[in-house]
Amino acid sequence: MVHDLLGQAYSSIKHNRRRTALTMLGMAWGIATVVILLAYGAGFGRAITAIFSTFGMQMMGVFPGRTSLQAGGAKAGTQVRFTIDDVQHLQEQIPVVRHITPEASFQTNVQHENRTKQFNVGGFTPAIVPVRALKVQEGRFYNDADEMQRSRVAVLGSDAKDKLFSGEPALGESVRIAGISFEVIGVLEPKMQEEGNDNVNAIVYMPFSTMGDIRDTRYLDGIWLDYDGMEYDKVEGDIRGALGSFHGFNGKDPRAVFVWNTMKNLNNWQIITMALQVLLTIIGTLTLGIGGVGLMNIMLVSVTQRTREIGVEKALGARRRDILTQFLAEAMAITFAGGLLGVAVAYVISWIIGSIPVYSVMAKNAEAGDIHLAISPVHLLVSTGILIVVGLISGMLPAIKASRLDPIEALRYE
Repeated sequence: MVHDLLGQAYSSIKHNRRRTALTMLGMAWGIATVVILLAYGAGFGRAITAIFSTFGMQMMGVFPGRTSLQAGGAKAGTQVRFTIDDVQHLQEQIPVVRHITPEASFQTNVQHENRTKQFNVGGFTPAIVPVRALKVQEGRFYNDADEMQRSRVAVLGSDAKDKLFSGEPALGESVRIAGISFEVIGVLEPKMQEEGNDNVNAIVYMPFSTMGDIRDTRYLDGIWLDYDGMEYDKVEGDIRGALGSFHGFNGKDPRAVFVWNTMKNLNNWQIITMALQVLLTIIGTLTLGIGGVGLMNIMLVSVTQRTREIGVEKALGARRRDILTQFLAEAMAITFAGGLLGVAVAYVISWIIGSIPVYSVMAKNAEAGDIHLAISPVHLLVSTGILIVVGLISGMLPAIKASRLDPIEALRYE
């Protein structure tokens, strides 16, 4: 049965080669559009994830603010100040915290020989490495021993190294920070950096304990941490609650502390990405639908041209469902042939384009944030599903019309 249907479909396609080829091209263009648009949407999502992951995913930065709600008799507008006790308190009160570090930072001149540049100098414990996903390109990052010994060592961001050393080796050399000499023990890999923003590649890192030799570190500029699990809203709420109880402000006060929640921001972008993928799928489906209209038109013409043939088949005992299946098989054969051609075209286009430079145009070291057109099996499955639906809808109307022809009137048709 299947063999006969395929044979009939092939004979019909072979009999009208030019018309069939044009219809296949329409279906191929439509399915290629669907596949490419799905790959673009997925590439956009991967680019967003890559941008956030370069700075650390399950990461939060907590910064002191000023209260806006009264709590425990305290007036609104009270300045919140963090101390090293807050770091210990958060570590004890929130079990899911993996790493946590205080921050004490300021801008100052950093000098090497006759070059003097102004950089943001940050004092952190070694826990900042996993929290901010820092990667060392040369040398090493300072460790717990350096922190305990208040070692005067520094790790340079890639841009800080370039500006101070102009391509010369930096490891083992000394720089002067606020008039104090520090040994350079490491240089970090460059991170994505937008023009005009605070340059994350121009930070000079030193042990938090050593920062106390340069400035007062009694009050912290912030606290950085990462955590286990994906309940980022709960972790943020626990942080606010723990600090609120410790400092006597309302834990629900949004202005008492500011929390940079990477996963929350990523989730917001993922919602936008999902909406974009749905929109692109709809656009691709409508484009494929145009090819489906062409297929329906061709099949209706075929039914009209083969009216007498249908009458003969019915006179010989063919049932309605046999005629319906015959024409539907022809429509699906054209659909799948066009679909295979369209998938091949989509692979060629994605290979030629490769990636679309979007974020790298606005930021340095941001090639990972560009949109890479990679066709996945999921895209092919979704595209195949859409193709089958469009093919069935396009072929059903002509097939129904053919199956309902009156055999006597069909035999009289000239």
